[in-house]
Amino acid sequence: MGIMVIRKNVLKLAIPIMVEQTFVMLLGVCNTMMAGHISEEAVSAIGMVDSINMLFISFFAALSVGATVVVAQQIGQGQTKRANETAKQAIISGIIVSVLITLLLWILRIPLINSLYGSAEELVKLDAKLYIEFTLLTYPFIAIEQIANGILRGTGDTKTPMSITMFMNVINIILGYILIFGINIINIPSLGIMGAAIAIAIARTIGTVVIVIVLFRGSKNIKIKRLFPFKFDMKIQKEIFNIGIPAGMEQVIFQTGKLIVQVFIVTMGTASIAANAIGMSISQIINVPGNAFCLAATTLVGQYVGRNDIEGAKSTLIYLTKFATICLVSVGFLFVPISEWVASFYTSDPEVIRLTALLLKSNSIALVAWAVSFVLSSGLKGAGDTRYTMVTAFVGMWVFRIGFGYVLGIVCRIGVLGIWIAMYIDWIVRGSMYSIRLSGIKWLRHRLTY
Repeated sequence: MGIMVIRKNVLKLAIPIMVEQTFVMLLGVCNTMMAGHISEEAVSAIGMVDSINMLFISFFAALSVGATVVVAQQIGQGQTKRANETAKQAIISGIIVSVLITLLLWILRIPLINSLYGSAEELVKLDAKLYIEFTLLTYPFIAIEQIANGILRGTGDTKTPMSITMFMNVINIILGYILIFGINIINIPSLGIMGAAIAIAIARTIGTVVIVIVLFRGSKNIKIKRLFPFKFDMKIQKEIFNIGIPAGMEQVIFQTGKLIVQVFIVTMGTASIAANAIGMSISQIINVPGNAFCLAATTLVGQYVGRNDIEGAKSTLIYLTKFATICLVSVGFLFVPISEWVASFYTSDPEVIRLTALLLKSNSIALVAWAVSFVLSSGLKGAGDTRYTMVTAFVGMWVFRIGFGYVLGIVCRIGVLGIWIAMYIDWIVRGSMYSIRLSGIKWLRHRLTY
């Protein structure tokens, strides 16, 4: 396949995703930035709760990946009718799973905060308990939105998710500012961290309603005529979960590991907790091109494999990885001289700014290894090779990120920087394992056949 054709296909799909990911990033960044001006405790609480949220949201992401890959391969094979049924099956499964998780987490929310973050300051824990109560109620909306976006991307439609995400973020930013800080002129009180939680909940709810309307109205390849009466199609459910469960377990392993690392950081004090939360928030800005290429990789590889164009799938994935590396390294180095300045938008605490800048500078250097670890992984998922990515996630996270994180951060007393260095080691290890996998043919064993 010619490089010009690959570039055209990549850019057509990736540019709308990149715009969408920019706004996804803004959803979290704006809340963290505004919370940083409430208090150091508030931004720490949001960082802590988001670690928990990401663990449970990974179950919905699993169904989203399963739906994306199955729909992409079905579209590649010309199975439009079956892709429509897959969309319906995935959304119903997402609703059931998300409601069950919401109920479970609501029951366990306070013991969870106390057991994970017992050593945090009391005010931080109070803010965390408040924030988690509002955000976990949005889980069903997150599930539906993620799965619906995944379905549309699987068909090659990346512009619709982009538009809806932009709309969501405009609502979130406006409401967030109003509810966090209040408006005295019209007697709207300042709600602080509660305002941040309410704003993001309303934005997610509206976004979900809009994308459901889109799916029922229909697009080029996807149209859900009605959800009920509903009957489980066990063959389709098996296809979704055979891909989704390993992808979900990968995310559970990954997010559980991050949660354990977060526990390490809590023992380092509030400044380290805040610097880690702010550093992660800013790194989302830097990672926008990388995340876009990851989503593009899953869809494009899935469609190529569905058409049985293995050479096209491999060439496209390699191109995406190289392109993502160039973009990430370029953006990362732009942040090196302005790290302190960017951190100051989140907080005025000089120690938090110093620590955050240190983390961002180290991250800019390590980004050379990011794409090989994440874009290759996303491409392998597009081919259905989710079991291998699950195993590598376990090795990278539990052996290297947690193991080295404890040694460097706690034992060697490097602090939060040691935790981030361990994260970079994890990237290098997993990237090496994915490169070896792609050089063979085992990654093609799990593609769908009809």
